[in-house]
Amino acid sequence: MFEAPATTKATIRRQVTVPLRFPDGYATSAQVMTFDGLADGREHLALGLGDWRRALTKSAAGGRAPLVRPHSECLTGDVFGSQRCDCGPQLREAAERITEAGGFLLYLRQEGRGIGLYAKLDAYALQDDGLDTYEANLALGHGEDERDYTAAAQMLLALGADRIRLLSNNPDKALQLDAFGVEVTQRIPTGVHMSAANVRYLRTKASHTSHTIELPLAE
Repeated sequence: MFEAPATTKATIRRQVTVPLRFPDGYATSAQVMTFDGLADGREHLALGLGDWRRALTKSAAGGRAPLVRPHSECLTGDVFGSQRCDCGPQLREAAERITEAGGFLLYLRQEGRGIGLYAKLDAYALQDDGLDTYEANLALGHGEDERDYTAAAQMLLALGADRIRLLSNNPDKALQLDAFGVEVTQRIPTGVHMSAANVRYLRTKASHTSHTIELPLAE
């Protein structure tokens, strides 16, 4: 059972409007927020999308909670369109779905499940030699998944989002956020963004860590 350590409060330090446009032409506008007091000292961002203020007001009155995706930074997928993962398409999907519903996209600076960019690329090399994504991390001396969602919970609580609907396939995100004081009222899976280059990766996530990914049966 995951036990959360005591955490301090974070505060919003700055809020700016940033118009967004994705490579496929989809456009929206975000209120991008930075924070003081985050537990890990990293520069995580919260993007308020759609009518997030109204979503918070409804949630506080006992209505439907805002839609939230904690998205871990993936330079290769988010920026360069790597086909080895599904991160870029998940980010694009989340921006539109959260804009429609009202809520927050948390962009968390924890590349490679928390092991960093260079180590992630080292893990890719080991995957090319036959290891799966989790085995490769272990072979490098890391944990299977070193991400910690303390800062994500701090950000949500600073925003007044103590109840959320979680847009994620990863059950560990819900477990950690609940433990840190953010009530996950509903878990909503993302779409399945499969390619020839990431099908093994997705199947491993589904089988090894119970990600909610409905994949076609292997032939």
